[in-house]
Amino acid sequence: MNCAFASSMKFICTAALALVAINAIADGVFGGDNQFSDQITPLQAPPPLDERKLALGAELFADPIMSGKGRLSCNSCHDLATSGTVNLKRTIGYNGAVHSFNAPTIFNVANNYRLGWRGNFTSLAAQNEQVLLDSNIMSNDWGSLLGRLKASSDYSKTFRLIYGEEPSKESVLDVLVTFQLSLATPNARFDRFLQGERDALSDSEKAGYELFQNIGCIACHQGSNIGGNLFQKFGVFEHPPGGDDANPGNLGRYTITHQDGDKQYFRVPSLRNVAVTGPYFHDGRADSLEEAVQVMAKTQVGQDISSEDIHAIVQFLDTLTGEYRGARLREAAVPADGVMPKDR
Repeated sequence: MNCAFASSMKFICTAALALVAINAIADGVFGGDNQFSDQITPLQAPPPLDERKLALGAELFADPIMSGKGRLSCNSCHDLATSGTVNLKRTIGYNGAVHSFNAPTIFNVANNYRLGWRGNFTSLAAQNEQVLLDSNIMSNDWGSLLGRLKASSDYSKTFRLIYGEEPSKESVLDVLVTFQLSLATPNARFDRFLQGERDALSDSEKAGYELFQNIGCIACHQGSNIGGNLFQKFGVFEHPPGGDDANPGNLGRYTITHQDGDKQYFRVPSLRNVAVTGPYFHDGRADSLEEAVQVMAKTQVGQDISSEDIHAIVQFLDTLTGEYRGARLREAAVPADGVMPKDR
């Protein structure tokens, strides 16, 4: 995406968001017809994928062999047994530095048009490679990683069976991406509601959905991922409260583009499974979903909504929790000492 187009899209998105908020105020929360009913679509199951690559990708995802010091796996920050993330504001990396960004859930990652909080990756392969090589994340290099995989009789044999050769950078990234393409969480109650099961949501959850639409949340959170498909400024109407002023991550896309117009711009996160993926925002500054909703209402759509409306929206957001391998996602436990299990 070139800079001129990106700037135009940001202007259009911000203007549209403000217009939705103004119209909501003018019409009243429940005034008028439901004009946003087609803005969110049900999440589909992943496409057919090579079962051999899926199995190998899943094994590598959970194996500390992928990290330079053999202490962390991809699953350490993206726990597939719970919500695809960890219940920490920001994790601590290999070199002891606190990461600038909260670890987002990896579930439904294939539905995001850009990857990472700053949207700095356009493909899962590019993002996976950067994570593997980053000195404060997996702290690996291709020579060391491929050497370990080739030295493993099991991994070496499996790669030869699938690709006809020893592990390579391309084949390692291919199996990781293939596995991550499978990490969809369909069958949320809201999906069933969209597909015609009208009693899948309670009356209070439906009221929360109406508020979500008419207040203006849907201006940025739409599509099958209910977000993840555009950039937006964090703080359209006022500066967001909380956070660590010293965190360079607060600058958003500016840290990549160095364009002043990109300060505080982030990729809008998906709201899929949001009820179980706290803490919230790019730096984990909001501990609860209620707090996150209140902040978003004030800073993004310029409204100071009541506790009753916040509660209704939170109830609706809880219906966005889907299933992985037939089980509903659940929130990860908070580590007692604030450190990831594999990094103790």
